[in-house]
Amino acid sequence: MSKIVTLAAGAAGYVLGAKAGRGRYDQIAANAQRFWSNPRVQKTANDAKEKAREKAPEMSAKVDDVVSSGSESGSGSANGSPSQL
Repeated sequence: MSKIVTLAAGAAGYVLGAKAGRGRYDQIAANAQRFWSNPRVQKTANDAKEKAREKAPEMSAKVDDVVSSGSESGSGSANGSPSQL
């Protein structure tokens, strides 16, 4: 069912975009460019990237712990494959 909804949304977006025309597209693109080039937005994006870089090793260790504890506990199904959530 979600494929149908996604397809319908894409078709609606295409039709609405085609009706809006090239001028509206250019206006939206210019506004998006102005937004992304805003110094406050750039600072926030860079801060988020830096925070992600700082947390990456910690998150990697947590994922390794979860994966290793899951494989050690034998939490798979009877046929040896992981159980569905």
